[in-house]
Amino acid sequence: MSAPFVHESAYIDQPSSIGKGTKIWHFVHVLRDTHIGENCVLGQNVMVGPEVAIGNNCKIQNNVALYKGVTLEDNVFCGPSCVFTNVLTPRADIERKDEFGATLVRQGATIGANATIVCGNTLGAHCMVAAGAVVTQDVPEYALMVGVPARRIGWVSRAGERLAADLVCPRSGERYQEVDGRLSLLKD
Repeated sequence: MSAPFVHESAYIDQPSSIGKGTKIWHFVHVLRDTHIGENCVLGQNVMVGPEVAIGNNCKIQNNVALYKGVTLEDNVFCGPSCVFTNVLTPRADIERKDEFGATLVRQGATIGANATIVCGNTLGAHCMVAAGAVVTQDVPEYALMVGVPARRIGWVSRAGERLAADLVCPRSGERYQEVDGRLSLLKD
């Protein structure tokens, strides 16, 4: 793995850490006390921090802001211009920095372009949030979420394929089972 690449127009405030193989592109600003894992890509005009944690192999597309309280586990995809809020009831004339809500995005989750993730919620592993959806509550693992507010309309596999009624991934052949409104991968 190679050293991280940081474009000359990017700003990296210290202390921060950037893993091997990570690429940070035009006009990115990484604020203090931010950890970015290995082999990540931060597209143009991304803002991260302060005190944000990004796992390995995350892809953050253009025009995304990850505020204090956001944690991305490994292999998370954030589509262009998706939004993470940090306060539930913001007002311009009232300071609410002590009310920032934590947002956890579990391993392998995908967030579509222009989706909004309201703070204080957890997105389950391998879930998929459709473009433009607004997440206002926790999202189960493997859930396919659409709409405003977002609601589950189905399931997706670890490979990101929509699952039919047989719950078999058409790409990988992995089999899943649904119990009490939750999906889990069946082990061989």
